[in-house]
Amino acid sequence: MGWRTLLGFAAGALTTLAYLPQVMKTWKSRSTQDISAGMFITLCAGLFLWVLYGFSINSVPVIATNIVSFALGLIIVIFKIKNG
Repeated sequence: MGWRTLLGFAAGALTTLAYLPQVMKTWKSRSTQDISAGMFITLCAGLFLWVLYGFSINSVPVIATNIVSFALGLIIVIFKIKNG
């Protein structure tokens, strides 16, 4: 594995981990009152496009990290829809 791949995984891991505190807080509190649904829906759409892009360029770091980010963002969107 080359340094560019490692760099991609490191960057992706850090940006993906940035969602974790919000997911944990939302999960624990069951409150999404202060979360913008529009922002997270737009973010999930963008992350989905990154996954498609990752497949188009055959980049495992782009694919893997954006799939995880998409899943975390989707959890927040689902909580927002269910809990308003």
